[in-house]
Amino acid sequence: MTAKTIPANTYETDFHDWAQQQAELLKARRWEDIDLENLIEEIEGLGASKRDALVSQIARLYLHLLKWHHQAHRRSRSWELSIKDARIEITDLLADNPSLRARLPELIAKGYSKARRQAEAQTGLAIDCFPLEPALGFEQAMVVDFMAQDGANG
Repeated sequence: MTAKTIPANTYETDFHDWAQQQAELLKARRWEDIDLENLIEEIEGLGASKRDALVSQIARLYLHLLKWHHQAHRRSRSWELSIKDARIEITDLLADNPSLRARLPELIAKGYSKARRQAEAQTGLAIDCFPLEPALGFEQAMVVDFMAQDGANG
């Protein structure tokens, strides 16, 4: 049995190639040749990216709910679609990553805080106009048809 040549570590110069190399090394069970330090970092990063994606979608949901409520005269189909799309993305992220549910209160707080800052920037209203805590709890924000209620619950 002859040893296969180990390609140069391309982690810094060609991530795709590096990832393919690591997959092949794992499949071949060539444990000693695996770039363990970078592989661990990347796996941890995958988890973080899912968490960050969820926070981003929560922020998008609450941003548009805040805008819907505080700028009724500017309501648009675009805001409505953004709310609906954020709900779909959140539902999908939680379905694909159920362990994130345990961290949901923390992630909602982070997303809502981000939404308040974005709402201030996008509306020109003072940040104090937006409550420190969401007017709608997360479960409500995910299902309430506030548009049918003229934005009263936004």
